[in-house]
Amino acid sequence: MNQIHNIPDVKLGLIAVSRDCFVISLSERRRAEVAAAYAKKGGEIYECKVTVENELDMLKAVEDVKAAGCNALVVFLGNFGPETPETLIAKNFDGPVMYAAAAEEHGDDLINGRGDAYCGVLNCSYNLGLRKIKAYMPEYPVGTAEDVADMIADFVPVARTLIGVSNLKIITFGPRPQDFFACNAPIKPLYDLGVEIQENSELDLLVAYKAHANDPRIQEVVEDMAAELGVGNQYPDLLPRMAQFEITLLDWAEENKGARKYVAFADKCWPAFPSQFGFEPCYVNSRLVSKGIPVACEVDIYGALSEYIGMCASGDAVTLLDINNSVPRDMYDAEIKGKYDYTLKDTFMGFHCGNTPLCKLSQGAVKYQLIQNRLLENGNEPDITRGTLEGDIAPGEITFYRIHGSAEGNLQAYIAQGEVLPVATRSFGGIGVFAIPEMGRFYRHVLISKHYPHHGAVAFSHIGKTLYSVFQYLGVPDIAFNQPKGMLYKDENPFA
Repeated sequence: MNQIHNIPDVKLGLIAVSRDCFVISLSERRRAEVAAAYAKKGGEIYECKVTVENELDMLKAVEDVKAAGCNALVVFLGNFGPETPETLIAKNFDGPVMYAAAAEEHGDDLINGRGDAYCGVLNCSYNLGLRKIKAYMPEYPVGTAEDVADMIADFVPVARTLIGVSNLKIITFGPRPQDFFACNAPIKPLYDLGVEIQENSELDLLVAYKAHANDPRIQEVVEDMAAELGVGNQYPDLLPRMAQFEITLLDWAEENKGARKYVAFADKCWPAFPSQFGFEPCYVNSRLVSKGIPVACEVDIYGALSEYIGMCASGDAVTLLDINNSVPRDMYDAEIKGKYDYTLKDTFMGFHCGNTPLCKLSQGAVKYQLIQNRLLENGNEPDITRGTLEGDIAPGEITFYRIHGSAEGNLQAYIAQGEVLPVATRSFGGIGVFAIPEMGRFYRHVLISKHYPHHGAVAFSHIGKTLYSVFQYLGVPDIAFNQPKGMLYKDENPFA
């Protein structure tokens, strides 16, 4: 399956700053050591040779890194640093900026070899705040060259995500399904983030789909689908319809992204879709995610944004699931209790009809959507309700998260790390048994108390650190997480 270039490549630049009353060579030497340490770790970074002492230096340095093609920047305080010029770097550079500072190196070299960058970071942060300039600060932004190289490595997925979001267009088809107000999407917060929206009707999509009938590329996609599914290709006659739809979406993305570099979709997948297109779109949606283009179910625009953020942050495929059902006690007692360090309330089942990529399932097959079959085909032999990709989600680390526009039009987000357990679900859809520490309290005092919808995005690794930094940089005022036992939520009853 061909990957589509739908997340940014990060090209880093490194600028050192120096207070004019300090030894400039100290900052320049330390800058070179940072660049060398990052290269030793396998990273690539452009080392700007203009050391910034004043505003004119700042302009030269910014032009230099721009000319080198840098889209993310590390500003390094090799000594105390000049407050105004160093913060104006971030103001004048069009992209995410990280600040870090040099630790002192030798106890017997604290006269000419003392840089005072530990102090300088404080004035730097004050001036960033004074000018309301956004910047990324590591958790502890002072260190040796090797330490700073590690900070830069942590910054890369943050930068990649921020660049992606600022160049993203979310393309929608149709309104949310009837009585699915939880998928409501206030537009203003998306514009505040720099995200563009293109809203289309289901009819627009149907017209485009019909225009792709007999497209010469269909057979090639059919063959690719068959090869991917293997024994999971239970409905070979369905593949041409789904291949036609995949080509339709890919062409739409290319023809409509306009001034934007990256796209995500949010589609109305029921109830009219199966009857008009002749299948469920889930398997195609899963394939696009595998290729690098998230497709959110049920016109969940913030779900699509969440998926895209997770894809940039992890560099891997993601999915969108319902926080769906509790784990039955007998199932917990037989297969989880005593084997894994989780209570019953720590567990739940994440599910959706069939949008999770095949590469994230233990074993998957194209099947039919049971619930829609009851609704649209009266439980008879499935035809138009075929097209879901179903199977148990593969066990392993996960991050469950969402960025959301509340009913009041405010941005909020949550992040919870956990895992998918190797427990057979014995159910239908793309589904897994999830375990998140203190999930019961998180469910009550974040998901319910803060009025989150039923959809959450899932990344298949622990990326909470990156996501938290991204949400902070984006200015999300409310970032929740699954608080450990003994750490009470604001509305949690201490006597419960």
